[in-house]
Amino acid sequence: MLLSPLNWLVHISSSLEWGVALVMLYRYGSLVGRRDLRRFALFMLPHWIGSWFVLFYHITGDTIMRLLELSEAINLVGSIALLYATLKILQGEEKREAKPRTAFMGALFGGVVLAAGSGSTPYSFLMGNSWFDAILQVSSVVYLTFLVLLLKVRKQDSEAFSALTVAGFWFVLVFISVTVVCMYVAMHVLGYPSLSHNDFLHGFAESLLSVSNLMIALGVHQQHKLAEQRLRA
Repeated sequence: MLLSPLNWLVHISSSLEWGVALVMLYRYGSLVGRRDLRRFALFMLPHWIGSWFVLFYHITGDTIMRLLELSEAINLVGSIALLYATLKILQGEEKREAKPRTAFMGALFGGVVLAAGSGSTPYSFLMGNSWFDAILQVSSVVYLTFLVLLLKVRKQDSEAFSALTVAGFWFVLVFISVTVVCMYVAMHVLGYPSLSHNDFLHGFAESLLSVSNLMIALGVHQQHKLAEQRLRA
């Protein structure tokens, strides 16, 4: 396998953080009685699943391209789902249920092309596969639209997401930018076949996705704590 133990740790923790974030958001939505937030949490699942396809791709030594292709497709579906969930929050439908559910209800649910936020790597930037390019272009529009609408949600409905969570979703763009630079350096300056063959650059880029997912999770944790304090007051 191409990845060192430390690099594996970074990849796995990145995926786990996204999973923890979606579980926490589902529980927060239950606490405050908001179906729209629980829906958003469930719609984070495709990105989480896509991240594991990337991990399986790395397990094969980056040899089974079909796994990476499936990850790209799943992440596109996930971004469309998140965009839809964000639009539903903005519409304000079913914002508040008559009786909030208990804080500890939830489920065991637990990236990226530009559309992802959960553990994939944007290999498409330096690959000539045309359908990869098409997915990347559509994903770019979908995810950027999602990010802009997320800012609108934060402005109009501060109960939904903390500023840290919104910043975490936006920080994915930093991860993408750094990853593209690292891929260029690894492949065109240092002469490696792919970014995965340079463990330092690969691990450094992936660590930024871990930071992004951690910001999202910590932001949800903040909202949950504030909601608990309001309910006790």
